[in-house]
Amino acid sequence: MIHFILIQNRQGKTRLSKWYTPYEDVEKRKLSHEIHKIVNSRETKFTNFVEFRTHRIVYRRYAGLFFSVCVDPTDNELFCLEAIHLFVEVLDAYFGNVCELDLVFNFYKVYAIIDEVFLAGELMEPSKHVILQRMEFLDNLP
Repeated sequence: MIHFILIQNRQGKTRLSKWYTPYEDVEKRKLSHEIHKIVNSRETKFTNFVEFRTHRIVYRRYAGLFFSVCVDPTDNELFCLEAIHLFVEVLDAYFGNVCELDLVFNFYKVYAIIDEVFLAGELMEPSKHVILQRMEFLDNLP
């Protein structure tokens, strides 16, 4: 199960966060800061999986953004990497070469995409085509 999703830039600014497990606001900020320190300081020759407290962080860097997912230690890390990649592919197809500013200025659309891809901490829709069709439908609503 996914506990939370974080999208952070290299400076540590959280651009998007989605929490599936309840945390206090202070704890959320602390977790975001700790995770950024971990993923930003790791060399590229290491794996994209990090043991973190009682969970596991699976992350991937695209350009200047880190996409981090906190999962249970029993979850499949490669599946989580593929889920991150699917999410980024959908963002890229939807925005047309997505960048950090797209996430900042269209955060409500990004949250809608997250809600189409993930449901209650699990992958809901594995098809990029179906997700993009649903987003097009939502865009055409009055």
